[in-house]
Amino acid sequence: MNYTDERMIEWLSVTRREFHMHPELSHEERETSERIKGILRSLDVEVHDLQGLTGVVGLIRGKGRGETIALRADIDALPIQELNEVVYKSQSDGVMHACGHDVHTTIMLGVAKYLQESGTSGKLKGNIKLLFQPAEEKGTGAREMIARGVLENPKVHKVFACHVSPDLPVGTVGVNRTQSHASADWFTLCIKGKGAHGARPSEGIDPIVAGAYFITAVQSIISRNIPPTETAVITVGRFAAGSAPNVIPEKARLEGTIRAFRGDIRNQVIDRLREIINGIEGSFGVSCSFDFHEGMPACINDERVSSFLYDIAAYVLGSEKVSYIPPVTGSEDFALFAIERPSAIIRLGCGNIEKGLDHPLHSPYFDVDEEVLSIGVRVFVEAIRRALT
Repeated sequence: MNYTDERMIEWLSVTRREFHMHPELSHEERETSERIKGILRSLDVEVHDLQGLTGVVGLIRGKGRGETIALRADIDALPIQELNEVVYKSQSDGVMHACGHDVHTTIMLGVAKYLQESGTSGKLKGNIKLLFQPAEEKGTGAREMIARGVLENPKVHKVFACHVSPDLPVGTVGVNRTQSHASADWFTLCIKGKGAHGARPSEGIDPIVAGAYFITAVQSIISRNIPPTETAVITVGRFAAGSAPNVIPEKARLEGTIRAFRGDIRNQVIDRLREIINGIEGSFGVSCSFDFHEGMPACINDERVSSFLYDIAAYVLGSEKVSYIPPVTGSEDFALFAIERPSAIIRLGCGNIEKGLDHPLHSPYFDVDEEVLSIGVRVFVEAIRRALT
């Protein structure tokens, strides 16, 4: 078997499309997990269930003593109605693989297939763990897998992962030298006023006006409190209040997210939010309840691991096809693996403007140039071979 084998390329495409047609939401990936286990068993890969969790662990034991390398793939989909008109369109109403997790899963299964069928796994001095992780979109899957001991027995020494990127043309790879993703936290602000008739606002205390002022005021945090050389994001994505156009409601509820690259910037944003809320209470006569929900820490690649994967990708694709890229303000629960072990997640270009494959992640039109499948397999097989031989 080789990377250009038509049977391998067809297998990757068929496998990816099967996952794409049958997406499942976070913690509901039962059929997905069973499909993964079936493929692993057909390849004579040792399969381990995770009690009460829809994740799967595959283990390939090398013949000699050495490190254990883990390959992580997320397997859940998003609550999005797919709008692409393709033969492999999602068959699950309102659910879609709009973030490429079907691609990540197929690539890591392809790595297992190549290693087993080419005989390469029998030459390895060490082990490969395949971590098929649920609930990345919820930000809970990595934590639950780690809690179930997936990094032990045998002990994992390094973790590799990938994420497709429509911003990069297919055939290219982007590597974050250290930081790859921002932290992500959520907040809920409940504002209580006093209900009244919309024609007599002076008889009430309007929580909508207070909420609108809050949204305006928080814009100054990024522009006036955070140094221009630093990055942070505050987004209010939900504002719910009222039930009729002529009624001032009793309450308003706002929900938002905070993103930052550094912990001290993250804390500064939270402190300023609290100060603005205190000011709103005094200025508008409302009472506020602010709940901060700590989410995902920033994802930091180990520089030695990211440099190793950079060199591997450059060897496989050519140095002109690989570049160091800046971090993104999205979040990634791979951050939790990176805290536990030296790890790195790389970006695989999947865009192709000529084919119309340039829609962003989480778009109902998102799709990939499937050439990315064999490229991902080539990069990670070579990384395994280099690390364990």
